[in-house]
Amino acid sequence: MVDESSHVRAVAGEKPAVLLEKAFDISTVGDLLRHYPRRYFERGELTNLAELRPGEQVTIRVRVVEVKGRQVRAGLFKFDITVTDGTGRLVIPLFRKRNFIPKYLVPDAEIVLAGEVDTFRGKVQLKNPDMTDDAEEMVGDAGKLLPIYPATKGVPTWSLRRMIRHALDVIDIDETLPADLLAEKGFMGRAEALRAIHAPKDRQEVAQASARLRYDEAFVMQVVLAQRRLLTALEPAKARAPRPGGLLEAFDASLPFTLTAGQRAVSEELMADLAREVPMHRLLQGEVGSGKTVVALRAMLAVVDSGGQAALLAPTEVLAQQHARSIEALMGPLGQGGQLGAADEATSIALVTGSMSAAARRSTLLDVGVGDAGIVIGTHALLENTVQFFDLGLVVVDEQHRFGVEQRDALRSKAETPPHVLVMTATPIPRTVAMTVYGDLETSTLTELPAGRQAISTTVVPTADKPGWLERVWQRAREEIDAGRQVYVVCPRIDGGDDEQVGDLTEHGDGWASTATVVDVEPMLSQGPLQGLRVGSLHGRMTSDAKDDVMRRFAAGNIDALVATTVIEVGVDVPNATMMVVLDADRFGISQLHQLRGRIGRGGHAGVCLLVTSSAAESPARERLDGVAATVDGLELARLDLEQRREGDVLGQTQSGRRSQLKLLRLLRDEGLIEDARADAAALVAADPTLEQHERLREAATALAADDRADYLGKT
Repeated sequence: MVDESSHVRAVAGEKPAVLLEKAFDISTVGDLLRHYPRRYFERGELTNLAELRPGEQVTIRVRVVEVKGRQVRAGLFKFDITVTDGTGRLVIPLFRKRNFIPKYLVPDAEIVLAGEVDTFRGKVQLKNPDMTDDAEEMVGDAGKLLPIYPATKGVPTWSLRRMIRHALDVIDIDETLPADLLAEKGFMGRAEALRAIHAPKDRQEVAQASARLRYDEAFVMQVVLAQRRLLTALEPAKARAPRPGGLLEAFDASLPFTLTAGQRAVSEELMADLAREVPMHRLLQGEVGSGKTVVALRAMLAVVDSGGQAALLAPTEVLAQQHARSIEALMGPLGQGGQLGAADEATSIALVTGSMSAAARRSTLLDVGVGDAGIVIGTHALLENTVQFFDLGLVVVDEQHRFGVEQRDALRSKAETPPHVLVMTATPIPRTVAMTVYGDLETSTLTELPAGRQAISTTVVPTADKPGWLERVWQRAREEIDAGRQVYVVCPRIDGGDDEQVGDLTEHGDGWASTATVVDVEPMLSQGPLQGLRVGSLHGRMTSDAKDDVMRRFAAGNIDALVATTVIEVGVDVPNATMMVVLDADRFGISQLHQLRGRIGRGGHAGVCLLVTSSAAESPARERLDGVAATVDGLELARLDLEQRREGDVLGQTQSGRRSQLKLLRLLRDEGLIEDARADAAALVAADPTLEQHERLREAATALAADDRADYLGKT
């Protein structure tokens, strides 16, 4: 007997095992059994040729009478296979790219055919039939549901079917659910479920097996998250309450605007967490422009008031610099500690990036190390061993989906006692994703926008259908600039050699070549439709000083149109920018387009976003863009994004290069099941934190937590 941890070669053989691992990331017998059918094919009962009826699924046993073949065009051959069973004759057409058919298709050979009966020019035929000379297998399957698996040329579905059947014959399958929970839910056993989903008697058995296995996926995942929450609660932490008359009170008094009700409510949640001797682990999500930065800053100032330091980790230098400028502007003299004219309560703000000069870096790291810098803002450079804190009390991670769990933990490890952690995202998250991906975090949500945020209208510009519309795009951009406002032009690539390209170049119908690269579009605009205006460019290959200079000039109104990549996606705040043109918009995801669009409409004028695309009207890309144009509700767009993408993409599997652990579970469809699994897991872990009484479940949870694929538990 073999078990689920056995290498797949034990049931597949050496060569097929290599193909399975390469094609499907299947390395163990358990992986093979979790390669579930994508659909089922129902073979008909053994039928006579004389009794064939269009629309029926049939299986017929016949003798080959004649085989004729001819070349119909270059690279395409047609074979007509005439067969009989004594009650009638049937011609089976086969089309092949090579002059080759299976060796068993010769006169007098006995074969079995299975497929759907169809008619063509008045004659009965079988539509794309399965055929084999293994009569025992095919006839034995008549009337059964046959699983159809995700397959490749090297590993066809029939080969997978045979390997999985063999595995089910020899494997010892363990039960992972506790007996009382299994009885309470009324599920079939795990071994029965695996056998039923791969070799079901009927559709009802498929549904029962699927329900059990979907619950398994949700339950084991929620057990891991419940254990993480429990471990976090057991860690000691310093309470970080603001002091009366301190920096936070002075900051609140200096604010030139009133916090929204949502900002006040979330701030109260954060302050309550910070005042406890248990590390805060909280997710702060909110729409683009909902005021997350102010809420996070208030939490950072509370920590500084308590004598500690706060670190803000940003994914790019542009965003880190923007955060530094925004926080400096918000704090004024309160952020100028050690300088002339600073307030008595003031602290200093340090910016740590990879492009700093050696002298500036030494000076800044000294301020951080001795505690003079109460607020430290930086990129991945903050994670380096040379960066040491005096008393790190709060870690704020901005745009968490850009970071892995290990990076968050690397920054936390720089504190003597576990720091409080606040994770921020401007990408709204459906509740089921929050439960599944951020299940070890408490969640706070900002739903309202601060006063002064303007409406944004979004229009898809289909250059394939309306080639003349592109000219109008640039006329509209000039009109906006002539009115004293500014424009973003977003491209998916930096230049023709950009390794980050998202797709092939396109040629728009009006002759204007949209290469959608910054280095081409910037001069094309400045020498063409935007001639005479101040056109600048910004991308990730520029030096830090050059990027900072461009953003300062754009913010100051000295650049009319900024041609950029997605470096402006988050954190960039230029209230006078009211229009955005996204070239080759079909090459961006829904959440990315929503983030980009959030850069406009931040001042006193409404925003205009134009999504330029050459994709066909009925294509999935156009459907995606039409969805973005139809609403500015980030949560609705997040649900649309999740509907159109596999959960593995959403959960970070694309970035890790590994396949998703979620094979059957669908986050939107299975919301109720996920809620049940979360509650069941929490109760079980509370009663048995180390799963001592549940050995098989402990093994499954340990395997998931130890697997590098478990990184998705901290990403979205």
